[in-house]
Amino acid sequence: MNDRASINQAPQQRREDWAEAYMRVRAASEALCAPLCIEDYGVQSADFASPPKWHLAHVSWFFETFLLEPYLPGYAIFDPAFRTLFNSYYEQVGEFHPRAERGHLSRPTVEAVYRYRAHVDAAMRALIGGADEAQWPAIETRLAIGLNHEQQHQELLLTDIKQHFSVNPLRPAYRSDLATPRQGDALPLAWQGFEGGLIGSGFDGEGFCYDNERPRHRVFLTPFSLASRPVTNAEYLAFVDAGGYRNPALWLSDGWATVQRLGWGGPRYWERIGGDWHEFTLGGMRKLDLNAPVSHVSHFEADAYATWAGARLPTEAEWEHAAGAVPNEGNFVDADLLHPQTAVGEGLVQLFGDVWEHTASAYLAYPGYRVPEGALGEYNGKFMSGQMVLRGGSCATPAGHVRGTYRNFFYPQERWQFQGIRLAQDLT
Repeated sequence: MNDRASINQAPQQRREDWAEAYMRVRAASEALCAPLCIEDYGVQSADFASPPKWHLAHVSWFFETFLLEPYLPGYAIFDPAFRTLFNSYYEQVGEFHPRAERGHLSRPTVEAVYRYRAHVDAAMRALIGGADEAQWPAIETRLAIGLNHEQQHQELLLTDIKQHFSVNPLRPAYRSDLATPRQGDALPLAWQGFEGGLIGSGFDGEGFCYDNERPRHRVFLTPFSLASRPVTNAEYLAFVDAGGYRNPALWLSDGWATVQRLGWGGPRYWERIGGDWHEFTLGGMRKLDLNAPVSHVSHFEADAYATWAGARLPTEAEWEHAAGAVPNEGNFVDADLLHPQTAVGEGLVQLFGDVWEHTASAYLAYPGYRVPEGALGEYNGKFMSGQMVLRGGSCATPAGHVRGTYRNFFYPQERWQFQGIRLAQDLT
């Protein structure tokens, strides 16, 4: 049974399947940390990127707080202090340690965090196997959220580690054994047209989805076309060489202010060495592959590039409509490349995997959306302000975790995720 079936299928799944899925997801998080040295677990190089140790503890806190405490009779809390230390942002649960100060937590030790995980795992096995049937539907719902939540943190583990290692003068490789992503000539950029009209948007099916993917609603689209593949490093380099970062006419006002304030001159992790462009990767510093999708660009950069290229970014409804007939397959974390690779194929390629694709849509509630009751309602709803939607998953996303309706969201200046660009145009 693959991860998608075991985590995201409809209710009434057998408890043995849930137990198997739970242990598989938990093991995957620890496997991602296996290449780390003990010193790596506590590093926090930026306010937005958490230490690996914190990620491992927080996802365990989630199961303890939202499943074990309310549903497992006699559950013994591992350490009452963890309720504050590893709460991310749930105001209704109680106080939480400031995000920017997670790197200050030299204690608890890494060994204690792994004992915490083992404690939670043993209790979760007992809960899944012995919970009362009357409570099982609520437990099953929260279990699905918890497993998908941990998969989200698996991607953050990798992208945060990349951020932390990138500022180390040694430029250490997270893994020196990573295979080289597929290379070769870039596919010619083509355009695929869509008639538009009144279409359905949002999740409306069996299995798991987040609350922000509902309700299904109608959207009117004018005719548009979508680029057949993401923008490549070579194409983005042409924008850089043409003075794109020095031309305020291309930028949104806040974007131009960000460029000036932070001194941007290219994507995150690009570095010129000996006259050639290189890119820091999870496999260390590599020469820039000009034919691979550009990555680690913010919404501001994506919008400026689209303007320079005489195009625009797609709306999330356009992207979702176009992706409706495309298989949910691609270069995900399971491919073990941990980096975008050159596109192959025909039609719309790389909609899933490789890079999260920027859209022109603000992260807002769908018509008819209601924030779920209780602390879990803070998972998505309270962030619907000032952020932009990205679609499709990346090379660091677990396979089967995303779907055509999945909405990721980040602030427009953020770019430490594997974020890329697919262009759109109006058809008149």
